[in-house]
Amino acid sequence: MKICLAQIQSYRGEIEKNIQKHVNCIVKAIEMKADFIFFPELSISSYEPTLARTLATTPTDKRFDIFQMLSNQSNITICIGAPLLQALGVSISMLIFQKNLPLKVYSKQILHADELPYFVTCNDEVLISQENNLIAPAICFESLLEKHAEKAAKAKANLYIASVAKSTKGLEKAYNHYPKIAQCFNLTVLMCNSVGPAEDFVAKGQSAVWLSNGEVLGKLDSNSEGLLFFDSEDQTTSSFYF
Repeated sequence: MKICLAQIQSYRGEIEKNIQKHVNCIVKAIEMKADFIFFPELSISSYEPTLARTLATTPTDKRFDIFQMLSNQSNITICIGAPLLQALGVSISMLIFQKNLPLKVYSKQILHADELPYFVTCNDEVLISQENNLIAPAICFESLLEKHAEKAAKAKANLYIASVAKSTKGLEKAYNHYPKIAQCFNLTVLMCNSVGPAEDFVAKGQSAVWLSNGEVLGKLDSNSEGLLFFDSEDQTTSSFYF
């Protein structure tokens, strides 16, 4: 199975322009024979907490139909980040489009304290199964908590994929934490980060893959938009920069 991590810079609050950027990445991933493509946290809107209520949408937003169409046509699973309207507020969510299957939604279960004024937590339990792999998704802050990865391991996941929006400081924590949970829970850990300005920080990329022994198998740089591919069978990575 070939997984693609799309390290992109989203346009602040410009959903239509971001959708087109997502489509461009997906088309390239399809050309490169990817089975999955993951995007960073809130990739469809950019990470903009103070704008979240204005930008929030629903899973049935017709603008997202293009993703289901691409998934159906090319048998690729597409995971995008979006702010979604919930009964009690706005969630930080991941929309999961799979070939000829109903849409799945995973929403952030554990928020950072800075996010509490803008977002609400959800209790979605979502795993993505394909071939002999079981993928557990995570969204940024919660992926730095051991208990979240432990839950994934107890569910028998072998791949743990975090969609994030992290600055240099956040990446220091991530690069310290992810090798530990990879070894502790026998997981392959993948992190998909954004690049460029977000609301009050600059995301610094370095999307990466850690093997279950804690080794960094491959990563992208700090500033460029690009795609990182991980082949779960061959245990290899390759990269493409735009």
